[in-house]
Amino acid sequence: MAEFNDFDKIEALIKSGEEVILPCIPMRGLVVLPGQTMNFDMGRKKSIYSAKKALSGNGLALIITQRDTAVEKPTIGDLYEMGTVAIVKQIVATNSGIYRCLIEGVCRAEIKALNSGGNGNTATAVLRAPYEEETASEAQLEALKRQLREEFSGIVDQIAGDIPNDIIDDVLSSEDPRDLYEAIAFNIPADYREKQQLLEIDTLGEKLERLLILLAKEKDILDLEIRIHETVQNAVNQNQRDFYIREQIRALQEELGENPDMMGDADEIEDYRRRIADIDNISEEARAKLNDELDKLCKMPSYSQEAALVRNYLDTCLSLPWDSFDEETADVENAEKILDEDHYGIRKVKERVLENIAVRALTPDVRGQIICLYGPPGTGKTSVAKSIARALGRKYVRVSLGGVRDESDIRGHRKTYIGAMPGRIIAGMKQAGVMNPVMLLDEIDKMSNDFRGDPSSALLEALDSEQNTQFVDHYVEVPFDLSRVLFITTANSLETIQPPLLDRMEVIELTSYTREEKFHIAKEHLVPKQMKKYGLKTSQMKVNDTAIYSMIDSYTREAGVRKLEREIAKLCRKTAKELVGGASKISFKAANIEDYLGHKKYTEDFYIKKPSVGCVNGLAWTSVGGVIMPLEALVLDGKGKIELTGSLGDVMKESAKLAVSNARRLADRYGIEPDFYEKKDLHIHAPEGATPKDGPSAGVTMITALVSALSGIPVRSDIAMTGEITLTGRVLPIGGLKEKSMAAYKAGVKTVLIPSANVGDLSEIDDEVRAGIDFITVEKIDDVLEVALVKPKPLSGDPPLPPRSRSRKPRVTEQAKSV
Repeated sequence: MAEFNDFDKIEALIKSGEEVILPCIPMRGLVVLPGQTMNFDMGRKKSIYSAKKALSGNGLALIITQRDTAVEKPTIGDLYEMGTVAIVKQIVATNSGIYRCLIEGVCRAEIKALNSGGNGNTATAVLRAPYEEETASEAQLEALKRQLREEFSGIVDQIAGDIPNDIIDDVLSSEDPRDLYEAIAFNIPADYREKQQLLEIDTLGEKLERLLILLAKEKDILDLEIRIHETVQNAVNQNQRDFYIREQIRALQEELGENPDMMGDADEIEDYRRRIADIDNISEEARAKLNDELDKLCKMPSYSQEAALVRNYLDTCLSLPWDSFDEETADVENAEKILDEDHYGIRKVKERVLENIAVRALTPDVRGQIICLYGPPGTGKTSVAKSIARALGRKYVRVSLGGVRDESDIRGHRKTYIGAMPGRIIAGMKQAGVMNPVMLLDEIDKMSNDFRGDPSSALLEALDSEQNTQFVDHYVEVPFDLSRVLFITTANSLETIQPPLLDRMEVIELTSYTREEKFHIAKEHLVPKQMKKYGLKTSQMKVNDTAIYSMIDSYTREAGVRKLEREIAKLCRKTAKELVGGASKISFKAANIEDYLGHKKYTEDFYIKKPSVGCVNGLAWTSVGGVIMPLEALVLDGKGKIELTGSLGDVMKESAKLAVSNARRLADRYGIEPDFYEKKDLHIHAPEGATPKDGPSAGVTMITALVSALSGIPVRSDIAMTGEITLTGRVLPIGGLKEKSMAAYKAGVKTVLIPSANVGDLSEIDDEVRAGIDFITVEKIDDVLEVALVKPKPLSGDPPLPPRSRSRKPRVTEQAKSV
C-alpha cells in the first residue's frame, strides 16, 4: 500500500476499494461535503503541516470531523468514521499565527487508521463515492424535490441575511434533485452533527429525506426565535405605549386641576395612610407630621428624587416600634440564677440589677434607670449587659460609640441631605423592634468632639429621664419615647466623660479581678467555653487547678481575663494537635505547663523575705491588680540631703518629706540622733525603677523604713502595710484594699496593717483571703511602728524596756472581722 499521489485514479480507487494514505486534517465543529468549497482557519501545528504537505504534493487531503471539539490531540477514536477527500487549493498565513485554508470536497472516505507521529497527521482510508447507486424512483425523487423546495421557501425570509440571494435563487429555480440538495446542504446554517449525518448517508434519496427533516427542524427553531423576538418587542412597545398614555392622562388631569400622580400610586398612598392610622402609641403631633409628608408625596412625580426621599423617610418612621413591647420577667430568683450562671463574683453589679428587677416587680412603669459599668478592659462589662437583658427577658441591642466625634451620629442627619439616615439611637431602636430593649452604649468614654459638634452633648437628652420621653432625632423629626429603654453604658475611664453626662448615670465599678476570681472564672466558664469551641471533650483534655493558677501568675498580668482566655485557647489548640497525632488524653498541670505555653512571662513580685533594717513591704494598686511594693531606706553621712529614686511621682515625693518630718518628731522615742537631718543623707528607693509609681498610700511604709534605718531596728518581713500619713502622724484611708490584700495573700504575708477607716472595706475581700491574713487596723503611725518593728530583747542584767505607747489596740475586733 503506497501513498496516494494520482488524482486521476480516484474513480478507479473508489470502485476497487483499495486503501490509500493521505495527509489528514481533523476539523472542530465543521463538516465538508463532497463538491463544497470552503474556507477555514487552522491553528494546530500538525494540521498546518498536513495541509502544507498536501498543497506541495497532489493537493489531496482527508478532512474529517472530531466528535468532541474540546479535544486538542485527537486519536482515531475521537474522529467520525466518515470524512471527505478534498483538494487543498490555497493556504494563507495571518499576522496572528493562524493559517487560512481554501479547500474543495471531492469524494467521501472511510478512515481505517490514523498516524500522528512526526510533524503531521496521515490517515489510511478507503475512498467512497459521493453518492451510491440510487434506490429511489424518479417519482420519489421528484416528490422529495418539490417538498424540499416548499420547505426552503417557508424559511427564505428568515435566513435571507445568512445565505446570499443568488444561492436562494438557484435553489428556488433548480430542477435537478442533486443540485437542489447541494445548494441547500452547503449553505444552510445547521449543526455539524446534522451535516455529518448527511455525509454518512449513501444515496441521494435518503439524503433528501434527511435534509427535509433538517429543514423542518430549522423552521421550528426559526419560528420560535421569531416569537421570542416579537414577545420582547411587544413588551417594549407596550411600555412605550403606556408611557405615552400616562403622559396624556397627566396632561388632562393638570388641565382639570387634579393630582396627576394619584392614580398611579393610589395603592401605595393608601397603604401608608393605613399604617399611620394603625399606630396607637404616637402623639398627634407626630401623626400630623407623617400625614403632611404623605400629602407631599401625593403631589410629587412618583419617579422623582424627592419622592424617593419622602418614601425612605416614611418607611423609616413606620418601621420604628411605636406599639411593640417585650413582656418583662420580674422574677428575682430566676434573674439571680441567670447572673450567677454567666458571671462569677461582681456582687455589686448583681445586687444593683436584682434591685432593679425587684423595683419593676412592684412598680412596672418605673423609668429613668441609666447604669454605667466602669472598669478596666476585659472585666466583663459588655457580657454583663447581655446577661441583664436575658435576666429581664428583653431584647438586647448594642450601640458602639468608640471613635464617634460627630453629633449627627447620635441625632441623625437632616433628611434633606443626600444619603441622610437616623442617628445610632433611633437605628438601635429600629434594630431592637421593641420600645423597651436593653440598649448598651459601649465605650462611652471613647467619644470625642470636633468642628462637627459634640456627641456627648447630644446624649444628654437621650440619657435624661425627664427629657427622653420626647427625644427628637434630626432625621425622624418627631418625638420618640426612650423612657422605657434601660440604658447601660460602659467605660474604661470616667475622666473623659463630661460631668453633665456622668451626672445622669449611676456608676457601678467593676474592679480588676483578684487571683481567686480569675481562677473560678477560668475553671467554671473559660475552660468549658474554649473546649466547646474547639470540639474537645472532658475525657480528652483536663486542666488542673495548679495549671490555672500558673497561667494566672506566670503568663498573664491583666485586670480582666482576656489574655487568660487566649492562653486557655492555646492549650486547646495544643490538645487538638496531640489528639490528631494519636494521643488519647492530655492533662495540664503546673509541672508541664511550660512545655505547652513556653517559658514563664512573669515572675513573682519582689518583696522582703526576712527582717531587715530599712526595708519594708508596702502594698500598691495597679490597673491589673494589687502588688507588693517594697521600699528601702538608707542612711549615709552627709549634709541632710534627701534622695528619692524608683520613678516616684510628685505625691510620693511629698509623702517622703512627710516621712522625714515624722521621723524627726519620733527621734527621741526610738533613739535617733535629733540632728540627723543635718548630718545624714537619706536615700529612699522603690525597686523596679522602670515602673512609674505614685499615690499617697505609701506614707506609712516610708516612715517605717526611715525609722528603721535611723534607729537600726529591723522591720518584720511577714508584715505588709498601706496607708496615707499626715504631718501629725494620723493614718488616713486608702483605696484598692481588695486588690492589695490579694497581693499580700499571694506573697504569703501573714499580717497586713490598714487604716482604721478602711474597716468597712473588709467585707469586699474574699473569705479565703480574710481567713489567711490577720488584718490590723491603725489610727496613728505609732500603732504601725509598734507592730512592724522587731522588739529588741533586753540584755542580761538590764531592766526591761518600757512599753511604747499607742493610742489603741490595733488588731481588728471580732465584730470587724465578721463585717
